[in-house]
Amino acid sequence: MRILLQITLIFTLIVILMGAYTRLSDAGLGCPDWPGCYGQLKVPSAQDEIRQAQAAYPLLTIEQDKAWLEMIHRYIAGTLGLMVFAIWVYCLRTPNTPKRLASFIAGLIVFQAALGMWTVTLKLMPIIVMAHLVGGFSLLALLLLLYLRAHPSQIETENHAQIAKLQPFAIVCLGVLIVQIILGGWTSSNYAALSCTTLPLCEGEWQSNLDFKQAFNPFQGQHDTFEFGVLDYAARMTIHVSHRIWALVTLVMLGTLAWRLFKSSQTQQYKRASIYLSGALFIQFCLGISNIVFHLPLGIAVAHNGMAALLLLTLVYLNFLIWHQAKYARLPYKSQTVEN
Repeated sequence: MRILLQITLIFTLIVILMGAYTRLSDAGLGCPDWPGCYGQLKVPSAQDEIRQAQAAYPLLTIEQDKAWLEMIHRYIAGTLGLMVFAIWVYCLRTPNTPKRLASFIAGLIVFQAALGMWTVTLKLMPIIVMAHLVGGFSLLALLLLLYLRAHPSQIETENHAQIAKLQPFAIVCLGVLIVQIILGGWTSSNYAALSCTTLPLCEGEWQSNLDFKQAFNPFQGQHDTFEFGVLDYAARMTIHVSHRIWALVTLVMLGTLAWRLFKSSQTQQYKRASIYLSGALFIQFCLGISNIVFHLPLGIAVAHNGMAALLLLTLVYLNFLIWHQAKYARLPYKSQTVEN
């Protein structure tokens, strides 16, 4: 179970990175149908296969490189689905395992498959693309939580009330990071990553062009395709600026959490976790700046997505540690109450 969960976590991270690479390479519609590609289980390559595909989709140009990116992403995601179902079956058949959490994760992977289908059939509708991205991050976080709940003996405990007091703040920080991930997904799905190309916020009189109503409206009308975005510059700029401002909020909040945890802790496990959070936060900040300075190079943009996933994992892990510590710190008080 431990090895399977570890491999599944790695596979989930690979799927997230591959999804980001596919999206940023403009290959999200490399295959116009689902789950196959131009009506076939693989990308058409032979001449007769290409002729059949072209006859079925006469208005489209078959771009094999983009189609292969999309299909490889689907193959890996399908393998991940099988692994998640294996974990679910194991938990159902094994006593003292988190069955409800495993069942929820199994349901989530089914919903993720549906979102993947709708991403293609609804032609990259931003709300669907963003939901698909958030679903992948949610799957990664819940798999880590399942791993931690299945192996709680790996958690060190120390009877230190200062760490227990950090629990509400750590939960708020997790919420702040989730909002930032959602904003990042909305920025990417609306092709707003290059709407501002200067620092610290945006060029020109950006304050007078803010349009929050249009920028965050999930319903953007009927379009033949949403590829390359349908919003005007003001809306995209608003999305981009919102993502940058919330990034600063995230930096301050998570940095404060890492510092407070490092100062309060007496065990190496908690100190290491706070150092990991600080390091991931610093790298993510540098990647965000690099995306702006170098105008969204593919490698840095994909790494930005991957580091966001690692930040989420780190914060889920920290919240679990702090929750475990808070539970441990309350035990003496409860025992004393019972004795009195």
